[in-house]
Amino acid sequence: MATALITGGTSGIGAAFAEALAARGVDLVLVARDEGRLARSAARLTATRGVAVETLSADLSVRADVERVAARLDDAGRPVDLLVNNAGSGVRTSLLSRDVASHDLGMDVMCRAVLVLGGAAGRSMAARGSGAIINVSSLQSLFTTGSYATMKAWVTSYSQGLSVELQGTGVTVTAVLPGWVRTEWHARDGDRRTSVPGWLWTEPEAVVAAALRDSERGRAVSIPTRRYRAIGWLARHLPRGAVRKVSGLISSSRRDAPPAGPPAPELPAPPAARTEDY
Repeated sequence: MATALITGGTSGIGAAFAEALAARGVDLVLVARDEGRLARSAARLTATRGVAVETLSADLSVRADVERVAARLDDAGRPVDLLVNNAGSGVRTSLLSRDVASHDLGMDVMCRAVLVLGGAAGRSMAARGSGAIINVSSLQSLFTTGSYATMKAWVTSYSQGLSVELQGTGVTVTAVLPGWVRTEWHARDGDRRTSVPGWLWTEPEAVVAAALRDSERGRAVSIPTRRYRAIGWLARHLPRGAVRKVSGLISSSRRDAPPAGPPAPELPAPPAARTEDY
């Protein structure tokens, strides 16, 4: 039976991955910071889906915790067939800010942890000749809307670079670029979604279905839904000056909007010092 390790596996997109994979009979290793929530998620999935669920409490901004998760991926006696790098950190701090603490936190969670865990999974899977890695990025990675977009652009680029290095090993790597997704992140951040048109919203289950389908097809980049694939096509093919202009308009609207204003695509950044599993 296959086993999947999911970071940020107790809420939002991560929880949707756990549910979809458990429904397929895949055993799970859930990684998140909240031990109580991990235990509740494990109990529910075991009871409803009949799969084995292992839990690892880890804060991916802490290097020792990342190494513990990497060691689990390296464990040849308990192989992981699918890694979902999903945990994230919202960053709304200006790139001009003297305080770089939130940038450091975001890079630790969304760049360094993805690098370390992706490398550990890639080595183990390549040695066995099979496996898959899914890295949750963002449609923002195709724009230039600040620190979060910059970090997600790294995730998108890294995923494709890792895919190249793993060619011929039987291991695939897919970067998933969602747009606006309905998750509890919005509720915790004051529920900013009221001003976003309904047609722009995507359910976590739709993101996961597209991600798993594209991973199985060996695609390096997955953009869920036709509307976001169209937006992604424009972002990749318009002149970069036009993309920067659109990005500036998005960034300006975020700075000028009242607290109930719209978030930037994919998820609005929470307060600078907070990390989230989504």
